[in-house]
Amino acid sequence: MYSIMVPLRIEYAPILMSCVEDKFFKTEAVWEYHSLMRVISGEMKVVLAEDTYTFNAGDTFLVPRNRLSSVMKYPKDGVRYSCILITFRPEQLKEYYSKQKFNPKLPSWQKIKRYDPHPLLDSYMGSFLPYLDLKKALPQELIRIKLEEGLTILRTIDPSVDGLFSDFSEPGKIDIGDFMEKNFMFNLPLENFAQLTGRSISTFNRDFRKAFNTPPQKWLMQKRLELAHYQLAEKKKKPTDVYQEVGFENFSHFSYIFKKHFGYSPGDFDRPKFLSPQLPGYQT
Repeated sequence: MYSIMVPLRIEYAPILMSCVEDKFFKTEAVWEYHSLMRVISGEMKVVLAEDTYTFNAGDTFLVPRNRLSSVMKYPKDGVRYSCILITFRPEQLKEYYSKQKFNPKLPSWQKIKRYDPHPLLDSYMGSFLPYLDLKKALPQELIRIKLEEGLTILRTIDPSVDGLFSDFSEPGKIDIGDFMEKNFMFNLPLENFAQLTGRSISTFNRDFRKAFNTPPQKWLMQKRLELAHYQLAEKKKKPTDVYQEVGFENFSHFSYIFKKHFGYSPGDFDRPKFLSPQLPGYQT
């Protein structure tokens, strides 16, 4: 059972929240802030351009800010998906680090980090469970205290987080061609792609045309259809498993566009003795 895939920006007002789903849910997400998560029940997959991470009940992990991903949440063993999410915002981190001694030359890092069980981290995440039944937001002073507690614990068990949390630089202008080739399958508004490449939307459109000699939307559609064709023809995947992976929101729309572009439908690959034309030079 599938939910509608809606592009989402991880930009929650609360620092602490619980996410609950009782059916499969998928969305495209830009993580606005560094986010510490503990899966309470169910399963969560986070797909980045370079890797896929799977988290189950009891797993704790940290997602760096400004990462583009697909997020999938599943119930498991008859239990709905739920998690604790704590976000660390730049203004809060600046205030915290203004009072700390740390090595400012530590490198930042951009991969998701999974943490092994640790008494300090486990007790910290467990302390939030009683709050899940609250009918109103936590007091701001308590939020500040819990944030600082979490930062202190993370720095104790993983000193490298200083390099991540103390880096307040905004994304600079990066190579648009390389970025888009790695991330075209994420179904996000062009404004999000522009921000992640360090550009305004007008500059993004101009630079994109220079790099690819075609408008962004036309190029994205072509790339997603080519990837879908590869997944169906070479990987033998089912059409219902492919359409969301390559950036389409609706299966009917995907089938219509696919057939219009290639002359045959995604379902034809399941027919006996069906031989599809190969896409010349296409590689993943």
